[in-house]
Amino acid sequence: MSNFKKYFQLGDVFKYFIRVFKKPNPNDPTSFNLKMMHGINRISIAMFLFCVGVMIFRACTR
Repeated sequence: MSNFKKYFQLGDVFKYFIRVFKKPNPNDPTSFNLKMMHGINRISIAMFLFCVGVMIFRACTR
């Protein structure tokens, strides 16, 4: 049963969301590629959440 629970742990996913959207640490090394990757991830996460919201709204209004 513990292996089954391990597949559905979402803690790491939420930690990533927090890490992507928080202000960057000035002590961490940064590069242009890393900044672009985080920017694209922010856009894709925002679009995904918007679409989930639209789907929920459409399901509730039917």
